[in-house]
This record gives sequence, C-alpha cells and structure tokens, in this order.
Amino acid sequence: MLAAAVFVACLLGIFSRPIGSLATVWPANALLLGLLLRFEKMSTPVGWVAAFAAYLAADLLTGASLGKALILNSANMAGVATGYLVCSRLPRDVRQLRHPSSMLYLALAAVAGSAAAGLVGTVANPLLFNSSSLSGLFFWFSAELVNYITILPVVLAFPHRAHFSGSLAKIGSLPKPEKLAPAVSLLLSCIAAVLVGGGGAIAFPVPALLWCAVSYSVFATSVLTLFFSLWTIFAISAVLSPTPVEATNEITLISIRMGVGLICLAPVMLASATTAHNELVLRLRHLASYDALTGIANRRAFREQAGLILQQSRQHCVTLLMDLDHFKNVNDTLGHAAGDAVLVASAQRIRDSLRTDDALGRLGGEEFAALLSDCTVSEAMEIAENIRRAVQEEPIHLDNGQAIHVTLSIGLAVASEETQDFDLLLRQADEALYEAKKNGRNRIALAA
Repeated sequence: MLAAAVFVACLLGIFSRPIGSLATVWPANALLLGLLLRFEKMSTPVGWVAAFAAYLAADLLTGASLGKALILNSANMAGVATGYLVCSRLPRDVRQLRHPSSMLYLALAAVAGSAAAGLVGTVANPLLFNSSSLSGLFFWFSAELVNYITILPVVLAFPHRAHFSGSLAKIGSLPKPEKLAPAVSLLLSCIAAVLVGGGGAIAFPVPALLWCAVSYSVFATSVLTLFFSLWTIFAISAVLSPTPVEATNEITLISIRMGVGLICLAPVMLASATTAHNELVLRLRHLASYDALTGIANRRAFREQAGLILQQSRQHCVTLLMDLDHFKNVNDTLGHAAGDAVLVASAQRIRDSLRTDDALGRLGGEEFAALLSDCTVSEAMEIAENIRRAVQEEPIHLDNGQAIHVTLSIGLAVASEETQDFDLLLRQADEALYEAKKNGRNRIALAA
C-alpha cells in the first residue's frame, strides 16, 4: 500500500514536469513522510525499501535512465529520511496538528528535509541539467519546501475513518452561505491575483486564507492552502503571473516559491492553534458542567438543564430526588474508594433507567436528582421503580473482589401550572424523600 501510494504520487509529479527540468509539483515526498508519521508500523526497513522501489519504478517506466532515477530519488529519500528524524519522536497530538506549536515543528522538518534534498541537488544539477551547483541547492530547496509545507499538513490532518465517514454523510446537505464565504473569497482572491499580476499579487489571498483558518478545521484549511499553492505555482509555470519577464528569471521563481511556502505556514498554524484553543474550551466547559467522579451533570448544570426543560415542556414534568441509603456506612467500613465505586455504579444504573430526554445530575454527596419531561405520574412512578430495582438487585463489585448491595430512596414531586418553580419542586421532592426514609428506606414516596 505504501509503495502504491508513492508510485501514484510520483506519476502525478512526473506529469507536471516540464521537459528537461524538475517537476512543478512533487507530492510523493510529502505523502511518504506523512504516511510514515501517521502509520508508525509502515516505518520498517521493508517499508523504506518498498518506497524507494516505487520511486525508481515510476521514473524508469516514464523513460528516465537508471542513473538519473537513482540520483533524483536519492535526493527524495534523503529529504524524507531527514524530515522523519525530526518528527518521528514528537507527541501524537503535535504530529496530528492538534497543538499550537505543531506547524513550527512541521516547518523545521520541512526545512531540514528540503535542505537535505538541496544538498543532493548541488551534485545532481550539474550532472542532469547542466546548471550550477548553487542553483541546484536553492531551486531544489525552495521546491521541496513548498511541497512539504503545503502537502504534508493535508496528510497529517486527514480525518480518521469514522470521522471521515461522518463528514461524507453530511455532504448531501447544502452548507450555509456564510460557511462557504471564506472559501469563495479565497477563490476570488486567487483569480484577482492572476488578473492583476505583479510581484504583490502573491499576497492577495492572504486575508482569505486567514479567514479560512479561523472558520474551518485544520484539514479543510490545509486543503484550501494546498489549492492556493498549486494555483500560484501553476499560474507562474503558465506565465500568467507575475509577468512573462519575471517568470523566466530563476531567482524570481525561487523567491516566489519561498514566498508561497512561508505564506502557507500562517493559515495552517492559525487553524492548529484555533483547534487546540477550542478543544481546551470544550474540556474546561465539560469540567465546569459535569461531575468528575460520575460523569453526570453537576448541581449547577443540572439546574440549568431542568430550567430549560420546564420552560419548553408542554405537559407535566416530574422531579425525582434520590438518596443512597446508609451510604456513610459504606465509606466508614469499606473506605472512600469503595464509596466512589458505589456512586459511579449507582449513577450509571440511574442513567440507564431514564429516558433520552430526561435530565440527571448529582446534587452532592450521595444525592442525585432527575427531571422527567412530559411525563404522567404513573409513568414517573414506573421509572422510579425501575431505578430502585436497578440499584438494589445487582450487587456492586469492588476492585478487591468484594460485592456489596446498596439501596436508595426516592421522592417525587409533580410540576403543574401553579408549580413551575424548580426550587419549589426540589423542596417538595425533598419532603417526599424524607417520608421515604422515615418509612423504612428503599422505597418511593410521592409529594402531596
């Protein structure tokens, strides 16, 4: 599979190669490096040999001599190996471009790999293209730098299978116009750059690229950045931009390639930092809203959910207040670790007994509360009984192998048009819970 991917990428690069020169775009090296970093099991001696064989096969099948193929692909392998040495020991989140500093490491790997290829170019350029060694160093370096910076992020950020399948399922629904606006602005700015021309035209798409970076995922931003790079490079190759005179100047071509590479760093770097920031915000929001031990909503978040349900409900709602019986004895006799295990298992059984739209939270200690939306009294009593049985009937197994039985008591309060205040419902449910405890525990009581 690795060899096949490299072989196809080589053919794409060869078909973009002007006669007697290097390829305009060479995706094989960045693709190989990305695959080796994403799938560590591919980085074996067999994998490296298979990749080199694919390089040679593509060149030989398209008419290159064996000597030329060996020289060119030695540069390719040197660049990939150098980039791999830089990135292979980085943490997984950095390699997946999910860290603010990901693109800094990627840029370092791109520079190192491009420099290694450029060093081979100092020898290959006089032999293969009758040009100077210094020209080979800079031209090969600039070409490889653009390829690595623009193609490697696409490979590293490509969604995993489950996420990719979910994305494909959404394609049938048309995106909102405001979601398409950044991509459309990028296309228009690329067209404007070709029409206007000149040295500054290369920077026309920069604002649109930054807009894409804060609007889309790292993968989508990487794809759009690659589009900008390919558009610019092919426009230069077709002598559309900047001008016919400038496009024939080798120094100008190298400068423009370097400029394209550096421009492409910024949007992917911004997208990585934005993704890391958003994930951090989500984690903090989760920590602020959910109980760390049981994973259900904490008191504040539960009250917010319950308030929304009460406002939106078209029928009666029922509040359940639940308290584990004799929980203090569990902590005192078996230890707090056993108490935590009881809380986690009980919360899971309560959650499993509720409906999808019901709200559940831990109010504190061994006390839980649930709000059942659009529920009759008889339905609420049935759900409460299911909860009581689920907690009582199945023993809870501790880490030391011991199994214990626990029970809980439940108080119910029914909301009506006169009692939509959640604090009032909690007080009524608490009074019913007190009656259940008073009458022997492990039972259900309905507020009067």
